Amino acid sequence: VAYLVVFHILFVLFVWTYWKSVFTLPIQPGKKFHMSYADQERYENEERPEVQRQILAEIARKLPVYTRTGNGGIRFCDRCQLIKPDRCHHCSVCAMCVLKMDHHCPWVNNCIGFSNYKFFLLFLAYSLLYCLYIAATVFKYFIKYWTGELTNGRSKFHILFLLFVAIMFFVSLMFLFGYHCWLVSRNRSTL
Repeated sequence: VAYLVVFHILFVLFVWTYWKSVFTLPIQPGKKFHMSYADQERYENEERPEVQRQILAEIARKLPVYTRTGNGGIRFCDRCQLIKPDRCHHCSVCAMCVLKMDHHCPWVNNCIGFSNYKFFLLFLAYSLLYCLYIAATVFKYFIKYWTGELTNGRSKFHILFLLFVAIMFFVSLMFLFGYHCWLVSRNRSTL
């Protein structure tokens, strides 16, 4: 009963954080970062890049923007038509700018950023614990398999498969979780 209680607690936490990682929508920059219609028209009608940079600098003077492009200009998204705040990046998959974007994760089919990075990190942690728990509880039967104490032929395959899959996922998730913990400790993102 204790094994089942622990298993289901880990399973519910795993599924809940996965759900939150998938269905928490990425946050876009606020309206103050979007250009007004007049500024946008003035920017698009200007053909000289240096004047365009001056227009962006003039608009961004009122905004809390500190990060610049390689040549010292204001970061601007042509597709979303907005001045990018710090750590904001355009996701080509989601077709939008995402605040504090870390990456677009194919496993959760969502951008990992400001709104759901906590849930993504918890998802990795609970996945790691879940795999470790499964490997630890199956290991006793794996030892019985090697010593010849298991008699049912079908269960031998299931035990081997379950143990090796749990260990493989555990090892890969351990590196991924460790990498993201290192990123959090340095206040960085994968981008």
